[in-house]
Amino acid sequence: MTQFFVPEPRVAIDFAFNGMRKKPEVSSLWDFIAPSGAAVSGKFHGRGALVALEQLRVGSIFGSALESLRGRSVLIATREQLPTALALIELDGVARRMVLCTPDLTPEQLAGVAATAQADAIVLEAPRAPGSAALDSLAPYVVMPQPVPGPVERAAGFATEWILLTSGTTGTPKLVLHTLQSLGGALPTQAQSGARSIWSTFYDIRRYGGLQIYLRAVLSGSPLVLSSSGEPTPDFLARAAAAGVTHISGTPSHWRRALMSGHAAILKPEYVRLSGEVADQAVLDNLRAVYPNARIAHAFASTEAGVAFDVNDGLAGFPLAFVDNPSGEIELKVVDHTLRIRSRRNAARYLGAEPGVLVSDDGYVDTGDMVELEGGRYYFRGRVGGVINVGGLKVYPEEVESVLNADPRVRMSLVRARRNPITGAVAVADVVLADPASPETPDAVKNDLLDACRRTLAPHKVPAMLRFVPALEFTAAGKLVRPNAW
Repeated sequence: MTQFFVPEPRVAIDFAFNGMRKKPEVSSLWDFIAPSGAAVSGKFHGRGALVALEQLRVGSIFGSALESLRGRSVLIATREQLPTALALIELDGVARRMVLCTPDLTPEQLAGVAATAQADAIVLEAPRAPGSAALDSLAPYVVMPQPVPGPVERAAGFATEWILLTSGTTGTPKLVLHTLQSLGGALPTQAQSGARSIWSTFYDIRRYGGLQIYLRAVLSGSPLVLSSSGEPTPDFLARAAAAGVTHISGTPSHWRRALMSGHAAILKPEYVRLSGEVADQAVLDNLRAVYPNARIAHAFASTEAGVAFDVNDGLAGFPLAFVDNPSGEIELKVVDHTLRIRSRRNAARYLGAEPGVLVSDDGYVDTGDMVELEGGRYYFRGRVGGVINVGGLKVYPEEVESVLNADPRVRMSLVRARRNPITGAVAVADVVLADPASPETPDAVKNDLLDACRRTLAPHKVPAMLRFVPALEFTAAGKLVRPNAW
């Protein structure tokens, strides 16, 4: 029986955006998690460090300098996630603008972000060496690894802007403006059935997918286990298991790497969530095999559009009913095979002089994700810019990958374009085997995979070449690196 998403108990967060204008009645994230002096629950598990949020009642990672950040536009540019997790709570309602900078930014990109955000302060873990005039002009705030005990005033004076960066670009990323309302206003504020949840995510919390898990944990008073840049997957899984994680999220590529590590079964989760890439049936089935007692869901969200929906029926794609019979505040439509979303979770705008259109005149965000309707269900086919043109015919890499990944001998695959003098391009596939030491000959496996493609796909979609590789490359966001299609 198909199971549709049923919203969990929610409490509205009504933080209307008021720009730079100071307004005493504005509430902050701290006000929400510690109302009227109530006890603060929740804690952050970093790599080698643990901080209880109750410590922020009597101390600050900024020491006595927090108040000097009031009304400023602040880059949060720490290497580890833990200081960022604490800074977000401390600066919301104090700073005019918070810019969540990911650690993979080059100095040139960081300088571009600072200029676009009109930043005048930067939060760091250690003093940075001089070298960039744009960054040297920012007031540096070096935070402590733990809150420093002392008097601290947490009076909200600004409806702080939360600025997230888009991923997947080699230039200066686009800066997307959200508010606490658009990011967290519809999130559950308590665990289902009152059970205690312990959250974790493979994502970096400075990216939209990770920030959603961060806010779910903070708003519900739940512990959160943070990943760490460069941490081996088995080590992270061991930390998450030791902390008793019950709810965990990541991209399909994150989860494929976890399955490949041989350590995925160390976790005993109640809830497994996928987002950020197309979740094909193979990865959903593989996770079901490893976690038979967990609720496995995949969600659609983007930095610009926000969270659109969760799919909880164990199947790839999403039901037509999500479009025909919208529920709550989310409206979906499909135009020219691309998914479009309108809701209060949409970002407000891009920052910058000529940043492009984020929301169309009718209030919808064009996600750029291609979908096709088959048998009463929409299936994701890939990004608009990722289509391979084979002699004028379209090939969606993710569609071909879903056929290859359906073979239990395949852990993951990447379909890309290769130039061809006759058709302009052809599709080729790189495949990572689940068990490279299998006694089956590579040629036999390759023939089986290509035969499956011929049975399922149109001739122009069948890979012209298939090779086995030991690993695939991933972005800092945990997604497959996809070469530009032709």
